[in-house]
Amino acid sequence: MDILTALKISGSGLKAERARLNVTAMNLANANTTRTMEGGPYKAKSVVFGARPVDNFRDTLNSTQARLRQVEVVKVVEDDKPFKEVYDPSHPDADERGIVQFPNVDTAEQMVDILSARRGYDANVTAIDAVKSMALKALDISR
Repeated sequence: MDILTALKISGSGLKAERARLNVTAMNLANANTTRTMEGGPYKAKSVVFGARPVDNFRDTLNSTQARLRQVEVVKVVEDDKPFKEVYDPSHPDADERGIVQFPNVDTAEQMVDILSARRGYDANVTAIDAVKSMALKALDISR
């Protein structure tokens, strides 16, 4: 694997983790949103990752080499868990029984997702730093 391919793979990981962090932040920001433009409470969302082959000319020529893959965001899906129901007859979105439906956002789960995305992001930054270090060492050897 060459240096640019390694950077491309780690860069795709950074991009994917950033998308995951953005969706998680959106979930937390809307954890108490009982009315959306679509109607009803906000629905929690999550990111689905997939693996896509790295477009590398050398891999195309050498079909015996294992195909390298990079991360991509395939889609963002809505969570189908039921909404939280709270009795609050004074709430403007309460139904005739006084029940308010709150989003299906689990804040503890979202915080774990944030920590996991941060760890994934940090791992990719470490990989990029290692590639940069190897490239500099290679340049030093050639002097």
